[in-house]
Amino acid sequence: MAKATFLEAIRQAQFEEMSRDERVFIMGEDIICNVFGTTTGFVDAFGTERVRDTPISENGFIGAAGGAAMVGMRPIVDATISSFLYPAMDQIMSIIAKSRYIYGGQARLPLVIRSCLFYGNSNAAQHSDRNYSMFMNVPGLKIMVPSNAYDMKGMLKAAVRDDDPVLCFEDSTCWMSKADLPDDPDFLIPLGKGDIKREGNDVSIIAIGGAVPLALKAANDLARDGISAEVVDPRSLVPLDKELILRSVRKTGRAITVDPAHQTCSAGSEIAALIAERAFDALRGPVLRVATADTHLPFSPAIEKALYPSPERIVAAARQLVGIRQPENA
Repeated sequence: MAKATFLEAIRQAQFEEMSRDERVFIMGEDIICNVFGTTTGFVDAFGTERVRDTPISENGFIGAAGGAAMVGMRPIVDATISSFLYPAMDQIMSIIAKSRYIYGGQARLPLVIRSCLFYGNSNAAQHSDRNYSMFMNVPGLKIMVPSNAYDMKGMLKAAVRDDDPVLCFEDSTCWMSKADLPDDPDFLIPLGKGDIKREGNDVSIIAIGGAVPLALKAANDLARDGISAEVVDPRSLVPLDKELILRSVRKTGRAITVDPAHQTCSAGSEIAALIAERAFDALRGPVLRVATADTHLPFSPAIEKALYPSPERIVAAARQLVGIRQPENA
C-alpha cells in the first residue's frame, strides 16, 4: 500500500476501473486538461474516445451519460462542483433516477456522477452548496459521501461496478487528507456499509463527510473531560447503514448528528428521526443536531466559517448531553 491523498484516490479508482472494463469511460468539463489531478495520464492510456471533454452544459452531458448507461456503457461523469448539478436536475430526477422503475427493470443505468462539495473557502453562495440531502428524497439514486482517501477509493470503485446510478459527493475539506491505499484491483467498499472511526461508550457522534475529522477532533477533546465519544461514519447515505448507527446509539444512550449541510431536512435530521423512531428506549437525552445554519453562504471568510459545524460546537453538544457544564470561557 502507498500513502496518497483523497484526489489521488479518485484518480486510482477511475484508472483501475477503466483498465478493468472497457465499457467504463469518463466525461465532463476540463477532463483532458486535468484541473484537479484526477485524470493524470488518462488520455495516453485510454485515448479521447474514453476521456471526453464536454461543453459547459450539465443538462446536456449528464443526459448523454444517462443514455450511454442505458445502452450498456458505464460512464463516470465529472460534474466538477455540486452546485453545477442544478442545471441537470430534470435529467437526474426525471430520467436517470426513474428509468429502471418506469421500464419495469428493462433499463439499467450504471453511471456515477461525481461532484465536489466546494465550501469553506470563500466560494460564496452559488458555489458552496452541500446538497446531498435533497437527492436523498429521490428514489432510485444511491448517494455516497466519503470522508477520507481510503474510503474514497474503495467506494468509488464499488460505485462504478454498481448497476444503479450513484451520486458521489467529494468533500473538498478532505482533499489533502492522506491514507494508505490498497494496490488490489478488487479492493471495494460496498455502498451501505458504514464504519466506526473511533470506539466510545458515552455518546455517539454520527458525522457526514467533512464533519468526520471534526468529530474525531471533538472526541479527542472530550476525552480530556472523561467523556468517551464514539464516531460513526455512515459513508453512504443511500443506502444507509441503519443497524450500525442504531447499535452505536443503543450502546451509548446518547446521539449527536453532525452534518455540513443546512439543518432543515438534512441527512443529519433523517438520521436523528431514525434514532428517535427505533432506539428511543435506549436514549438518555434528546438527539442533538450540529449542522450549518439555514442561510446562503457569504463570501466573507469570517462569517462563513462560523456557520459550519466545528469541534467546539460538537464538544458543547456532547457536554450538554452528558450533563457537564460548558466552561464560561468556551
